[in-house]
Amino acid sequence: MTSPTPDPSDLTLAEKASLTSGSATWYSTGAGDIPRLMLTDGPHGLRRQQEGGDNLGIGDSVPATCFPPAVGLGSSWNVDLARRIGEALGREAREQGVHVLLGPGMNIKRSPLGGRNFEYVSEDPHITGRIAAALVRGIQSRGVAATPKHFAVNNQETDRMRVSADVDERTLREIYLPAFEHVVTEARPWALMSSYNRINGVFASEDHSLQTELLRGEWGFDGVVMSDWGAVNDRVAAVSSGLDLEMPPSDTDAEIVAAVESGTLDEAVLDTVVERLRLLAARTTDPALATDPVDIDAHHRLAADAAAEAMVLLRNEGGLLPLDAAAGERIAVIGEFARTPRYQGGGSSRVVPTRLSTALEEIRSVAPAASVEFAAGFSLETEGSDAGTLAAEALATEALAAEAVAVAARADRVLLFLGLPDGYESEGFDRETLALPADQLALLTRVAALNAPVVVILSNGATVEVADWANSVEAILETWLLGQGGGLATAEVLFGLVSPGGRLTETIPLRLADTPSYLGFPGRDGHVVYGEGVYVGYRHYNTLNTPVAYEFGFGLTYTTFEYTDLSLVPGETANSWRISVTVQNTGDRDGAEVVQAYVGVTESAPTRPAQELRGFAKLHLAAGESGTAVINLDARDFATWDAGQHRWRVDAGVFTVQVGSSSRHIRLTQAVEVSGDGWIPELSEQSTVGEWFAHPVGGQLLQSVRDRMEAFAAGGAPELLKMVEQVPIIKLTSWKMGLTLERVREMVAYVAAERSQE
Repeated sequence: MTSPTPDPSDLTLAEKASLTSGSATWYSTGAGDIPRLMLTDGPHGLRRQQEGGDNLGIGDSVPATCFPPAVGLGSSWNVDLARRIGEALGREAREQGVHVLLGPGMNIKRSPLGGRNFEYVSEDPHITGRIAAALVRGIQSRGVAATPKHFAVNNQETDRMRVSADVDERTLREIYLPAFEHVVTEARPWALMSSYNRINGVFASEDHSLQTELLRGEWGFDGVVMSDWGAVNDRVAAVSSGLDLEMPPSDTDAEIVAAVESGTLDEAVLDTVVERLRLLAARTTDPALATDPVDIDAHHRLAADAAAEAMVLLRNEGGLLPLDAAAGERIAVIGEFARTPRYQGGGSSRVVPTRLSTALEEIRSVAPAASVEFAAGFSLETEGSDAGTLAAEALATEALAAEAVAVAARADRVLLFLGLPDGYESEGFDRETLALPADQLALLTRVAALNAPVVVILSNGATVEVADWANSVEAILETWLLGQGGGLATAEVLFGLVSPGGRLTETIPLRLADTPSYLGFPGRDGHVVYGEGVYVGYRHYNTLNTPVAYEFGFGLTYTTFEYTDLSLVPGETANSWRISVTVQNTGDRDGAEVVQAYVGVTESAPTRPAQELRGFAKLHLAAGESGTAVINLDARDFATWDAGQHRWRVDAGVFTVQVGSSSRHIRLTQAVEVSGDGWIPELSEQSTVGEWFAHPVGGQLLQSVRDRMEAFAAGGAPELLKMVEQVPIIKLTSWKMGLTLERVREMVAYVAAERSQE
């Protein structure tokens, strides 16, 4: 026999108010039968504060496995891998008594300058949603609540706690909300974190349309919405809009009590919050969800495997990679990153790893026959400001560079580790340039001028410019930030123990000025205007056919693949299709291919992106092996948001389905005819003549007007018809076209009646 659900009225008003705010930096409040819950950061690793540590605990947390941050994990395009990492995060959280893990991060990379881009998956919402949903499923399978963040439109760090992201409705629906929608509707997270910023002038934590109407009403979210730390500005307004939990506490419980007592806040709202918090506690304290024990060694190996799948091979002239571990060559390892890895980003996601592998020691281990000589080449220390310090640093920089050049000159192969130091990108500020540090670029120029072939291994949390120097080296391996197993994975990839498995989830532009948000990032005067609309990332570059350094979806490997037998079969529901394609590994090494499906429509003038990612499948194939990639498309994959009608719209027409290995390397294409959703739009007095002409009912009613317009056009005024099509129909009542105000209103009413009978 089940016990009755506790009645919120058993709690006092003060207790209910206290539940809407934390009891400490990392704890919710307990009251009545609702226990206190522990929350902790953890997008790519647990950051549980040490006992007695400071409030934030950055750099002083309990050791935990540091997996590749989202920038790397996203580049793996491996949903199953993300789920397994989620399970590992859940295990470690559960072992530490953590109930709520604050992640995954899933905001869109609007600009490559975003300081927190390393915590996010992509410039594209489709792959962002799939990777994030897999993480959520994995975490929650171990009885720990996942907390997708930051909801919503949190795409910069500059002025992040106040700035208003001014973005139109269509862009919100097509770019910045779909990933959250997919996670909420498909993975059912138990918690969600709102963002700091305002959206069109309203703070996200106080946005009723976002948190209640959309999130809970339209998407069916039944979990707890919490604030980002310190994001609440008006406690009563936040609770009224649908925010359940303010973090950390702000000692403003009395404001909630006073609002209820004065009648400005309905106590029923608090009762609903109590029920949501009670449900969260039940989900995360159920002893039946006790998970399997943590195997730190296995988690480290998983972190290394994920790192190998995350690396993107951008260039490999002459098949320089993989290197031969048994060749006994002289290998110069240049760059401080080889010895002091940059494996995660700065800020609230910083993890204390259980162990840390370095590329230098792992290269020596993987290739014992090689003669490996190391030189730092540059320093990762912060630059000084006074003249004396700068002069001393200049001398030290030259000495490091000269030593590196000498080591490289004696080598058969050069492995040059370059990237962005910790201070270049972090939570809290945005970058100012896409360029690598000047001392590293100068070193690259000198090393590339020598005779030995050069492999550049990049360590960075977001896109860097490569176009100016890419052709001066033989190979480029973009490793992003790889977590604690990155050194091991890098050595294994360089020497061919595994093949690089990553593909770009963000475009690498030729220059910063080419980026679609260049003129509107990061805004000014408290506002940032999303003027590029839906044309974010590759949607911009590929619609305009703008040259880029490396396109979205790109990545080389150590083998080759052939695509054949593309098939599109109608699905069981309207406007749905099942794509299948055969992929064969035609090389002599094992490897992974990411099959990408894009949907587009040909238009004389663009009203939507030329192509949009709508599905993908990653196949791991042995040399000579074939496999079948299956990708399902539904009606939503052909839809666009109609801002006038506030709904998704599927237009009838011919769409192109493109299947390839990147957004610009399309292997197979097939046209499909989509029937559309059959929806007939409303017409009003302000609808244009052209909209009436195009309407199946309205066009018939207006046929006499069309006939007269065509007669005028044939009589020597060919421009008249196009001119009139732009005019609201109500304006024709004064043009002596046979339409009166009464007749127009009768027509509007008739169309509405016909619509209601469908």
